[in-house]
Amino acid sequence: MNDQDTGLRARLVAAGVELVTGEGVHALTLREIARQAGVSHGAPRRYFATHVELLSAIARHGFDELAAALAHADDTAGTGPRERLAALARAYLDYAAAAPGMFELMFRHDLLEGSGIGLRQTSLPLFGTFTRLVAEVRPPSGAESAAVAGALWANLHGLAQLRAWGSLQLATGSDDIEPLLRAALTAHLGPEAR
Repeated sequence: MNDQDTGLRARLVAAGVELVTGEGVHALTLREIARQAGVSHGAPRRYFATHVELLSAIARHGFDELAAALAHADDTAGTGPRERLAALARAYLDYAAAAPGMFELMFRHDLLEGSGIGLRQTSLPLFGTFTRLVAEVRPPSGAESAAVAGALWANLHGLAQLRAWGSLQLATGSDDIEPLLRAALTAHLGPEAR
C-alpha cells in the first residue's frame, strides 16, 4: 500500500470517527463516510473489503482512546488494587459519557463480527487488567476472578448505557454516578477494608 492509499484509508477512518462522535452509529453508512471524507461513494470499497472492516477500523480508534484513558487513570491512581480498579472504572464511565456514539460502536459485536481486524486483541488486554486487579483485591481461584471481573464490567457497562439513555436520572433522581460506582465496587469486591 502506498502513502496515498494509507492517507485515504486514514481519512476514511477519521471521517467515520467524526460521524460516530457527532451523530452516532446510525450515521456510519459507506456513502456518508465517503461524503464526509470528500471522496466518491465507491472509494471506501477500494480500501476496505467490507463495510464491517471499515466500521471495525473506526471502532479500533475508540478502543485505542479507551486504552489510553485507562492507562492514564491507572498511572495516576493510588497503588492499591482497589484504588486502581476504582480509577479504571471511573475512566471507563467517563469515556462512555464523553463519546457515547463511539462507545456504542465499540461494543456492537453484531455490527463488527467477522471483520478480521482483531478487535479482541485490543479489548481483551483491557479486561485482563480488570481481572488481575480483581484477583489482588479478592484472591480467589483464577476462573472466579474472571467471573467477578466480567460481572463488574457488565455492571459498569450497564451503568454507562443507563446513564446515556437518561434512565439513571429517572430511577435515582440524580446524574451522579459516584454512589452507584461505589455500590458496584462493593457488590463485586466486598466492603472496603478500614
